[in-house]
Amino acid sequence: MSEERLMSKKKPAFAVSEGLDKYLYDYNRKIEIPIFYEDLLRFSGSVNVYDSNDVDTLWIRVYYSEFDRKEIDHSLKKVYSILHSDGSDNIHQYLNVDAVDFCTFGNSKPFRIKIRNILNDNFTYFYVKKTDASRIFGLELEHMLSPYNLNFLVYKDTLIEEHIAGIPGDEFIKNNLPNCTEREKAQLAKEFVKFNERCMIRLLGDMRSYNYVIVPVHDFDHVVYRIRAIDFDQQCFEGKLKVYRPQFFKENFQMVELVRTKLLEDSVNQYKLEERSIVAKRIISSGNRIKKLRRIAKASTISRPENVALLAGQLYEFTKDLNFKKCTNMGQILDVALKFVKRNYEDVSMKQIIEHKIKL
Repeated sequence: MSEERLMSKKKPAFAVSEGLDKYLYDYNRKIEIPIFYEDLLRFSGSVNVYDSNDVDTLWIRVYYSEFDRKEIDHSLKKVYSILHSDGSDNIHQYLNVDAVDFCTFGNSKPFRIKIRNILNDNFTYFYVKKTDASRIFGLELEHMLSPYNLNFLVYKDTLIEEHIAGIPGDEFIKNNLPNCTEREKAQLAKEFVKFNERCMIRLLGDMRSYNYVIVPVHDFDHVVYRIRAIDFDQQCFEGKLKVYRPQFFKENFQMVELVRTKLLEDSVNQYKLEERSIVAKRIISSGNRIKKLRRIAKASTISRPENVALLAGQLYEFTKDLNFKKCTNMGQILDVALKFVKRNYEDVSMKQIIEHKIKL
């Protein structure tokens, strides 16, 4: 199935509700910043950005008038300080805004800001995007339910996201995967199974290879690979269940082949169970925070009615949980999905406790 048929051509941005706005304030995500997304659109010129092989990256490097540049540079340094430090101006003298890049590809049309420390030439990136409620839910769910914490800020209609370091999945598959050892390929297969399961559980869609990164971690005498999502635009929007399962995108074909050739079916089922159990534990440990987020999601509009009806029906067929049939919005579907995972984990845990007591 092609991606054009699998996914909607254009996803709209959804407004942040009053409840979500308060949630962001309560958890220190809503902080006043000195620049808005629209301010960065005032560029006066641009050039295409090419990679080291002279391939167009689909990003353009933008330039501003001398008057605007001074103000924008100062504001971007301030945003960096708020995101990564105490928000003071003390570090501004050591920072330089090396580049402001704009991407016209995709829904979010982000700006990518490159900030360099002039004392040691270390640099990092952050992104400036338009606020979208479904993307914010995606960021928060990643923060709570994945192995990774995320740092982001929201102010009015502007979203600031920290950069997630790693090798883009499409580049890794093309350039790095052929050189991996058989052991590393087996470990990548395991990670893809877990990543696939995690995306489906929390309804994060469109994980094509360029929407996640591969992170190599050196562990004693070998390299361990981790897979991290970097695009949260398609959280709880599409109606087809396949959109939330990375295995069904043609860009991930080689990763799926790794799973097929390197893992036995029993191993695949084991890794799925492990990931469901880990996510269930994270749901439990997140306590009131994730309960608040789910309650807000149930009162929010983050998809279209036809997508809600389609996904609710497909999830019922997949799980046989009648609660999906009662859902009337995406927030309710998300809530039922997380409850389903948590309930199954608790049922198995309780059964093991009872069996253990009987043996004693």
